[in-house]
Amino acid sequence: MSEDKISDNIEEYLEVLYRNGSNGEQVSTTQLSKDLGIAPGSVTQMLKKLENLGYITYTPYKGAVLTDEGMKIAQKITRKHRILEKFLTDILKIKEENVHEQACEMEHTLSDEAERALCTMLRNPDLCPDNNIIPACDFDFDSCQQCYSQDDFDQIINRKFNLLSISELTSDAQGTISFIRGSNELLDDISAEGIKVGSTLKYEFNDNRVSNHYLVSIDDKELNIPLEMANNIFIRI
Repeated sequence: MSEDKISDNIEEYLEVLYRNGSNGEQVSTTQLSKDLGIAPGSVTQMLKKLENLGYITYTPYKGAVLTDEGMKIAQKITRKHRILEKFLTDILKIKEENVHEQACEMEHTLSDEAERALCTMLRNPDLCPDNNIIPACDFDFDSCQQCYSQDDFDQIINRKFNLLSISELTSDAQGTISFIRGSNELLDDISAEGIKVGSTLKYEFNDNRVSNHYLVSIDDKELNIPLEMANNIFIRI
């Protein structure tokens, strides 16, 4: 990814694309126009620009899908937005009706270092106040405990691939578990199920979420994963 600053406008488009198509779904121009409050013609022009930049694949009259590069940027800005919402709500006690707008204003200037500090202070939250998943950080750690042990932020390396949590999957998927988020207690509970980084996870999307559990196969062992775990177990996509 280029080190050049990406414009706030581009980040907003990618964020909306992620919100509507985080698992590779095609997002229509009409949906983007509605969410952004921008005329369809202007949306189309921006989608062409985003495709030229390599952030999306655009099909006229159908919509757009994020590329891996676009997904990386979209996850990063979405993560900052939702962590800020959590901070504004839980710590600063900002009125609910003002939280989203203030998070929108702050997300574009929040540094990665400050994001990490907020995440640590908030104890690795998995959900924003609207109960949307907070994407995983893009730091190259297997767990939050590895992050805690790294004192020098300048020594932290960015992950080269994208992640999705089990609870974000909206179609059949197979991948390698590459990050597990949460407290020591949650990590111990996950480990007790035989789930670890490096395991192969298979998920069949057939309305198998029952009573806040997800039926998955991990290293060929069938498991019913509770929602709290599913929010925090991430596979490489």
